[in-house]
Amino acid sequence: MRIAILYNKPLPSRYDCAGEEEAVTGVLDAVDAVYKALSELGYNVVKVSLAPPLTRMRKRLSSLKAEVVFNLFEGFCGQPDTEALVPEILSETGIPYTGCGGKTLKLALDKVKVKQMLTAAGIPTPDYQLLTTGILDMFRLNYPCIVKPSAEDASHGVTKASIVGDFVSLKEQVKLIEKSYDNKVLVEEFLDGQEFNATVMGNVQCVVLPVSEIVYNLPAKIPRILTFAAKWKINDIYFQGTKSVCPAQIDINTENHIKKTAMAAFHLLGCQGYARVDMRMDKAGTLNIIEVNPNPDISPGAGSIRQAETASMNYPEFVDKILRLAMERAHGH
Repeated sequence: MRIAILYNKPLPSRYDCAGEEEAVTGVLDAVDAVYKALSELGYNVVKVSLAPPLTRMRKRLSSLKAEVVFNLFEGFCGQPDTEALVPEILSETGIPYTGCGGKTLKLALDKVKVKQMLTAAGIPTPDYQLLTTGILDMFRLNYPCIVKPSAEDASHGVTKASIVGDFVSLKEQVKLIEKSYDNKVLVEEFLDGQEFNATVMGNVQCVVLPVSEIVYNLPAKIPRILTFAAKWKINDIYFQGTKSVCPAQIDINTENHIKKTAMAAFHLLGCQGYARVDMRMDKAGTLNIIEVNPNPDISPGAGSIRQAETASMNYPEFVDKILRLAMERAHGH
C-alpha cells in the first residue's frame, strides 16, 4: 500500500521573529519518525511537503498517487487556519487520511467556541474573556489570569509573563499578543492545581491511553505553566523544570474521571483517529479542560508517544494503529 506523508515545508514566518521557530521545524522530527516506522512496517512511503499558495497545494493534493495520506500538516506558518484545508480537500478527492477531519481542526483553533461547547455540555473550563487593547475596560475576571493568543497552538505566545496579577501587566500582555499574532487575545482565570493530559484513540469505539501528569519543579516565583520554552528550548529553566510523568501517580477514581472527561471532549468536538486533551485542577480540586488538541505532536518523546509506550505500544505499532483507524473510517466501520 502506498502512503503519502503530508506536512508543511518549514518557511520563514512570524514565529522566527518571536524566537519560536522550533515548533515549525519540530514537525520534521515527526515526519522522519513516521516515515521510518511505516517503512519498517513494509509500506511504500513517500514524503510530500506542502507550501503556499493554496492553488499549488490543491494541485499537489489532487495529483497524489497514494492510497492513504498520513496527515502531519499543521497549517502554513502564521496561518493556523489553513490546518483544516488538507482534510477538507482530501475528503473531496476521496483519499482516506489519518487523524481528525477539517471541521474538527477548524473548531479546535477557535478556543472560545470550544469553551462555549464545553460549558454547554457541563464540562468545566476556566472562566475567560476575549479582549483587545481597545476594550480592556470590560475586564471582569479574577486575578491571576493567563493571557494567550486565541487561535494558535504549540504554546505559541505563552511565556512566564503570560501570567498576570494586575491591570498594568494585563494591558502589557494583551498589547504584545495582539501585535505578535494579529488576533484577539484570550484571557482566562489561571488554575494552579495539578495538570494532566490524556490521548484518546479511536473513531466510534475509543480508548484512552494512560494519563500523564505535568510535574513542575521550578523556583518559587516562577509560574507553573507549560510555556513555549518548556516544550522546545532545551537550555531554558522551564524545559529543565517541567517533566511529564506517565503513568500519572494518582488514585483510580481521579484516573477514571480524567479519562472519562477526555473521552467526553473527544466526542464533543467530533474528533477521529487520535487527539490529546489537556486538563488542570482548580483550588477546589475540580478538573477543568484547558485545551483539546486534535492534531497533537507525535514525534518520538512527545506526550502521546509516552502514553502509548506506557500502554505497551511501541512507536511503529502506534503509527500503524493511526493508519488502521483511518482505513476503518474510510470503509465506514
